[in-house]
Amino acid sequence: MPTILILSLAIIFLTACLAPTLVRYLGDRAGWLLAFAPFSAFIMLVAQAGMIEAGEALVYQVDWFSALDTSFSLRLDGLSLLMALLVTGIGGFIVIYAGGYMHGHPQLGRFYLYLLAFMGAMLGLVVSDNLILVFVFWELTSISSYLLIGFNHEQKETRWKALQALLVTGLGAMAMLAGFILIGTVTGSYSLAEITRMGDLLQGCPWFTAIVILILGGAFTKSAQVPFHFWLPNAMAGPTPVSAYLHSATMVKAGIYLMARLNPSFAGSGLWEYTLAIFGSLTLLLAMFLGLFQKDVKSILAYTTLGVLGVLTMLLGIGSEYAIKAMVVFLIGHALYKATLFMVVGAIDHETGTRDVTLLRGLRKLMPISALAGGLAALSMSGLPPFFGFIGKELIYKAGVKLNGAELIFLVVALVGNLIMMGLALKAGVGPFFGKPNHAALPKKPHEAPLAMWLGPIVLSVAGLVIGIIPFWVTEFMVAPALAAIRGAEIAHLDLALWNLVRPNLPLLLSGVTVLGGFFVFLNRARFWAVADRVLATIRPYGAEAMYGRIFNATIWFSKAQTRWLQTGRLHDYVFLIVMTTVGFLTWAIVSFGGLNFSVDWAAYDLLIICLVIIMIIAALVAVTGRSYITVLVALGVVGFGVALIFAYYGAPDLAITQLLVETLTVVLFMFVVLRLPPLKTISGRFTRLRDGIMATAFGGLITILLLKAVNIQFDHAISDQLAAMSYPEAKGKNVVNVILVDFRALDTMGEIVVVTVAALGIAALVKSGLKGKGKRS
Repeated sequence: MPTILILSLAIIFLTACLAPTLVRYLGDRAGWLLAFAPFSAFIMLVAQAGMIEAGEALVYQVDWFSALDTSFSLRLDGLSLLMALLVTGIGGFIVIYAGGYMHGHPQLGRFYLYLLAFMGAMLGLVVSDNLILVFVFWELTSISSYLLIGFNHEQKETRWKALQALLVTGLGAMAMLAGFILIGTVTGSYSLAEITRMGDLLQGCPWFTAIVILILGGAFTKSAQVPFHFWLPNAMAGPTPVSAYLHSATMVKAGIYLMARLNPSFAGSGLWEYTLAIFGSLTLLLAMFLGLFQKDVKSILAYTTLGVLGVLTMLLGIGSEYAIKAMVVFLIGHALYKATLFMVVGAIDHETGTRDVTLLRGLRKLMPISALAGGLAALSMSGLPPFFGFIGKELIYKAGVKLNGAELIFLVVALVGNLIMMGLALKAGVGPFFGKPNHAALPKKPHEAPLAMWLGPIVLSVAGLVIGIIPFWVTEFMVAPALAAIRGAEIAHLDLALWNLVRPNLPLLLSGVTVLGGFFVFLNRARFWAVADRVLATIRPYGAEAMYGRIFNATIWFSKAQTRWLQTGRLHDYVFLIVMTTVGFLTWAIVSFGGLNFSVDWAAYDLLIICLVIIMIIAALVAVTGRSYITVLVALGVVGFGVALIFAYYGAPDLAITQLLVETLTVVLFMFVVLRLPPLKTISGRFTRLRDGIMATAFGGLITILLLKAVNIQFDHAISDQLAAMSYPEAKGKNVVNVILVDFRALDTMGEIVVVTVAALGIAALVKSGLKGKGKRS
């Protein structure tokens, strides 16, 4: 049933709208009711697993901007189903968890509105089959995540970090949109299903490099790859339910999803594969290095999330069957254990009042359920059997040992990253619950979290254990279809049985090295904490975040400077900017339209006309330099009357008479005004006058060039011949000019008459008001 797709979206968005009202009446208990929306969507989507497993896809489509060949098209295939189940399944537990974590918060209804709106946007993103629709939902996730990260907006630091996430991901989205448009231009389609079958066409086009760079600009910023990684740890400023949701299964995975979705089109290209592998490796190593020195449990989890995003990107770049298989398994495993760990850390923070790992230990007896969930998730994250995380790690090593030559560096990177990640997992998920208790140093007396806060962690952590023991439960309807969608080929059979992986071979040996290295990191964690402040203070000024700060401040400085320069409050400057901008655009148009390619037939100009033009130029110069009103008015009058003479010379007596009347009237009216004005004064400096002279010369010269080019361009027969031929037969007029004015251009003429009439009425009103004022004063 295709309508299930739109129904799933509608349920979540509608529930988001109802959330504030439900919270108002039900309080914290509203979370249990609101969770029905994502869980309902989860059930409806999982019911389609059989059809997806059979290789079919669920499609829902309605017309939308057909002029742009864009439709509101939703499509559920293996990859979409996997992501949609993570978004809705984990999302349901997050909604319940938020009710306990934010107990008594006065803006809980608003929080649920933002959270469910983000959930709907994320679900829409992963089921969209149209690139433009993907961009719309992509931006909705950016905006809603900005509201979630900055939920505690009373704090300046929180606002700064939320804005940072929005700017980084938003700028990436702009690049991504440009890439989408290029893809649509090359393929003639915005449908993802069609584009993924046009890999040869895309890779053969001359814009392929630009497309890859632009698309990765959006994907890398969203999935926090180096050098855009800094926003993700800073996004921990949001409430813990936000961190648990955005950084486990949703927002940061959007970039990974986009790269995986487009992989069939770009796979095989060295540019695509090596870029992903190299940047993924750098992200993994940098995240693990920085994670070693963190003391905040949420920060530790944030850097491990960065590391996992690096692993997923690197695996996509390696691109082999084992690598893609490992990527899908790692994606599922990470969503389960990372959501659990974030929620457990939130429970610890909620019940002890701190997230400082140097203070947290020995909590297992007071928080036994949280300790169980955190321990299971940490072991899965460590890649120990029989957890699902072990399968993912083994597949990574199986993919790594298949590499050759210089590519083996990626295996080394994976080994180093995995062993540090294990140490960090133990530090965040096990460390707070074991060791000698230190409850007296905690801000609050610790106790177990309420049901709403441990239900999700315990279910998800146990799920990581169960599907690790019996992986075939998810292999057939989640992993294999997703693998087929990413590789663009059918997967005949997929065997992820645990007992097939636990065999004496090189990957298992590497797993042993990982375990030993992970315990070494965990046992020596205090050594890293001891030098943490010094190390971080040394590298921070040279990091990407410092560079972001410099660019941000430079942008603010430039904005203020250009505002001061452009918005001076003086009409004189505004006119100058407008005219010079017009000159710039016109110059560009002239250059792109053949340059100064025109000819002047000087023989066509009579000596009388040339002398007249010279007189008009001299009069214009006198008008500019004149020091009395009379001189200026006379000079302007000479120019106006010269124009009238030109009209008369070239056989347009009606225009000449009109010009003559206008000039006479203008001069007379000016005379009445200027006689009441103070004497002329020189206000502008020499530089300003020189600048204005250059502007006037440039604009006048440009208009002259445009007229000369227009005279030389004749696209069709002259319209004057046609108007002359039509004058008597159609308008019964022997005077062509009159016919043009009152028949062919009747509306223009009427408009001109209206303008003149309105001006006359305005003048009459001013004169009348002046007479009344004079009468009162007298």
